[in-house]
Amino acid sequence: MFQSQVLARKWRPRNFPELIGQDHVVRALTNALEQNRLHHAYLFTGTRGVGKTTVARILAKALNCEKGITSTPCGTCTACTQIDGGHSIDLIELDAASNTQVDHMRDLLENALYAPTSARFKIYIIDEVHMLSKSAFNAMLKTLEEPPAHVKFVLATTDPQKIPITVLSRCLQFNLKQIPAVRITAHLKNTLIREKIPVDEIALALIAQAAQGSMRDALSILDQAIAFGEGNVTENAVRDMLGAIDQRYLYDLLEALASTNGQQLLSLADEMEAQCLSFETALQDLATALHRIALAQTVPQSINEDIPEYQQILSLAKIFSPEDVQLFYQIALHGRNDLNLAPDEYAGFTMTLIRMLTFMPDHLNTNLPNQQQNPDLTTKNTRSNNNQKTSPEAEKGTQSSLIKSSPLPDWHDLVKQLKLTGMAKMLAQHSEANILSSDKIELFVPEVHKYLLDKKYQKTIQTALNTHFGKPVALSFTIGSITGLTPAAIHQLENEAKQAKAIAAIEQDPVVQELVDSFDAKIIESSIKPIQN
Repeated sequence: MFQSQVLARKWRPRNFPELIGQDHVVRALTNALEQNRLHHAYLFTGTRGVGKTTVARILAKALNCEKGITSTPCGTCTACTQIDGGHSIDLIELDAASNTQVDHMRDLLENALYAPTSARFKIYIIDEVHMLSKSAFNAMLKTLEEPPAHVKFVLATTDPQKIPITVLSRCLQFNLKQIPAVRITAHLKNTLIREKIPVDEIALALIAQAAQGSMRDALSILDQAIAFGEGNVTENAVRDMLGAIDQRYLYDLLEALASTNGQQLLSLADEMEAQCLSFETALQDLATALHRIALAQTVPQSINEDIPEYQQILSLAKIFSPEDVQLFYQIALHGRNDLNLAPDEYAGFTMTLIRMLTFMPDHLNTNLPNQQQNPDLTTKNTRSNNNQKTSPEAEKGTQSSLIKSSPLPDWHDLVKQLKLTGMAKMLAQHSEANILSSDKIELFVPEVHKYLLDKKYQKTIQTALNTHFGKPVALSFTIGSITGLTPAAIHQLENEAKQAKAIAAIEQDPVVQELVDSFDAKIIESSIKPIQN
């Protein structure tokens, strides 16, 4: 009975030129083979699906091809076809994840002493080698120290840090990189052409993005997409299958942010929730959109003019400054990391949007309609109404009403000026002003902090306010919340913004970038601290 092969196996590279995205490894191995500078042990590292085992098999063919040791194995001789077919006697493949015991490794290594049956070398490919036990590594070490001339070891792992240094030092190590999405898309396109299936490049771009640098994952998703679309691969079908976010939502969110339209931000979030879209994916894609805007600001020619959002990217690149984009990018990343700590995904997502709005730079806030109508208003996330009393909706927490009889600082700044201490200071910091004037102040205290509502602490705040304004102030407290932006919350957001700017500054530093690129270094964000002014 005929059984079709999955794409990842059917179109697996059979030689070095067919490998995608690993040019540095191909160049090094090609030069070594052509100069006959062979090593007895090779180690290939990298994330899943980037080609570690594929490179190992191509190397095995290059070493055992009947036309001689070559960087271009013929693919037709007995040795090459047996390796491609997976039934070469002299190529032993071992999955270390399921063979961790020392006894199995000893049997394997004892067999290595015998000459190959028909090939030039007896080659051992050990996948996920980091899973071997300490005793198994010790057994392997003896053979690596004095290997027989006819034996070659090819090790592969996703976690080289777990391999003993004594083993690492005896291997020639190659780090396979994650494959860029552009190259994955091009390879998927060629695959569909060979499969005689209509090509939808936007759908392929979505698959490449979902694969996160893994060609094997991309081909597996493509297989699934073909089945899902009944033989066709379309954008809508792939979005439905992946639960991908319609990019228009993301750029609409950014445009609402640019116009400081908080109501539109929440409306878009509500639409996304109604469609059961993943807010974690939305934050990931939002960071990607911000990355594109940053590229448009620095290297405009790197943005593909064919993408549907091209004009929106250019427009937003002119509205936001590079510093704004970097800040929003960091807020999106932190929001995604904190999503599992939020009460629910919707709350976490909308809170991230509110953070961006809260730290909207002043040069953008000058266009806020509410500020033009109320010049005394200094708080970004509240609206003033000098002629009306607080509405029932406001008391339910849907809107904040700021009543001012004279120019005043917002509650956040006023708390700093009161110079409170102890529990009274905590109560003030965890309160939010619903009404704020020199005659009357109404504060909302979240349910979680209602334990602070001790009469003694309220009286201390009352006394401090009377002293500050030089007259009695009508002060009242209500349990509830409006926006959640208490002085304590704003202080936390300010610290997060400073941290985000510090991280962005480090990441953009040319020396740091050179270290990352040259040595595959990683930035430990927790070690970065903003300079205290």
